Amino acid sequence: MAVSLIAATCTGRMEGSEDASEALVAEDNSGYKMITARVSIKPEYTADFIEAAGPLIDSSNMEPGCISYQLYQDPYDQTRFIFVEEWTDQAAIDNHFSMSYFIAFGPKVEEWQSDHTELKIIDAVASE
Repeated sequence: MAVSLIAATCTGRMEGSEDASEALVAEDNSGYKMITARVSIKPEYTADFIEAAGPLIDSSNMEPGCISYQLYQDPYDQTRFIFVEEWTDQAAIDNHFSMSYFIAFGPKVEEWQSDHTELKIIDAVASE
């Protein structure tokens, strides 16, 4: 199945590390988290949504603790999107949720949505 990738992987840095992904491998994965946020947009607003999501994605990817923050569009129903985010731990997520650009994004796109956002925070299974 083909998907449209709207953003690139994060370029943010973790404190004390040259590369967030290297730091994750070096650490215990017990705090590692993934977020999925499914969003349905009214057809006439899909381009507006993609444009509005750009700065959110770029800023989020620069946050400490961000491993990856991407937006995908369903190629079979282009009104359906999913944010897929990877974070080092819950503290990084809590910090992300407090950012002004994150707080402003919801109300900005609310009228464009055709349904409620389905948000899930998932814990990674620790590897041996």
